[in-house]
Amino acid sequence: MNNLRNSVRLVGFIGKDPEVKTFESGKKKVRLLVATQEVYKNGQGERQTKTQWHNVVAWGQPAHIAEQYLQKGSQVAINGRLMYRSYEDANGETRYITEVLMNEIVMLDRIAKEKVAS
Repeated sequence: MNNLRNSVRLVGFIGKDPEVKTFESGKKKVRLLVATQEVYKNGQGERQTKTQWHNVVAWGQPAHIAEQYLQKGSQVAINGRLMYRSYEDANGETRYITEVLMNEIVMLDRIAKEKVAS
């Protein structure tokens, strides 16, 4: 049951090209914006689609994979955990951010798989 604690699984599409930050130590941090969609019928029986955007952060091997093979529009399955952080903006106000720290990634679209094969 320990694997179920703070566990997030997303299947969605990359909303923009990965943002890569390289630190002096050589470590890389990759940020992804992932969209997931929920389809349902409203009270009148009309089909509705609701899109949720998720901030995803990757380090190590998952970051390497994201940097090398993903681009805007790539479909992915991500396994990770929720992280919360805060910072103070230029006006002195505290801002809060929720992110998914990626542990594993599976590329689901043909384009990413072709990049790996070549």
